[in-house]
Amino acid sequence: MSRYGLSDFVDHSRQRDRGHGLFELESERLLEVNLEGMIWMKHGAMVAYRGDVRFEREKILEKGLVKALKKGLTGEGARLTRCEGNGQVYLADAGKKVTILELAGETIFVNGSDVLAFEDALDWDVKMLRKASAILAGGLFNLRLAGSGMLALTTHYDPLTLLVEPGNPVYTDPNATVAWSGDLTPEFKTDIQLKSLVGRSSGESFQMMFDGTGFVVVQPYEERAMQSNATQ
Repeated sequence: MSRYGLSDFVDHSRQRDRGHGLFELESERLLEVNLEGMIWMKHGAMVAYRGDVRFEREKILEKGLVKALKKGLTGEGARLTRCEGNGQVYLADAGKKVTILELAGETIFVNGSDVLAFEDALDWDVKMLRKASAILAGGLFNLRLAGSGMLALTTHYDPLTLLVEPGNPVYTDPNATVAWSGDLTPEFKTDIQLKSLVGRSSGESFQMMFDGTGFVVVQPYEERAMQSNATQ
C-alpha cells in the first residue's frame, strides 16, 4: 500500500497534459478527452470534467428508425451519450483497462459493452448476431465502426489479439470476445455434449468461429452480465 504526505500525493496523482491530442491516457484505466467539438461516449462513463461541456443521451431516432429499433434491444451496455463542447472530460468503465485505436479508413467490430468513446467522424451502426446459439450464449450486440478517427475500447486486464488465417479458424468464448476486424464474420459452433453437461450459458458450449483473414481480440475475463441480459 502506497503512503504519501498530502502534497506528495497531490503531485503524484495530479492530472498531467501529455499533449497527445483528442484522446489521451491519463492512466491505463482512465481516458482524458481534450474536447473541441463532439464525441460519442458510453452512457455513464464520465467521472469528471471541466470546461463548457454538455452531455445528451442518444435520441431514439438519432441514426434512423432501424438503428433505433436495434438500440432498443441492446440493454445498457451499448447505450451512448453525445458529449459536446470545449474542455477536458475524464472517462472510465468499472476500472477496466483502456486502449486507444486510430482507424485509418478501416473497419472494426467491438462488443457494445467494451466501447468507451469514439470520434464523431467514425461511421457507426449497431449489429446483431442473429443465430439462436448467439442468443443463448450472450454477447448479442456489437458496434461496427468504420472510417478514419479514434476509438477507445476497454478490457478486463490485458487484451490478447489472435491472427486469423484462411483454413486455420480461431474459436472464442462469446463472453470473452472484445473485437474483431471488419473483414471477418463470426459463425457459431455448438458443442452439444458439453452443453448438456455445463448448461446453456457456458462459453465452452457455445463458441464463435472466425475464419478468413484478419484478427480477433479477447480478454482474460468472461462478461457474465452479458449472459444474464441476453437470457432474461
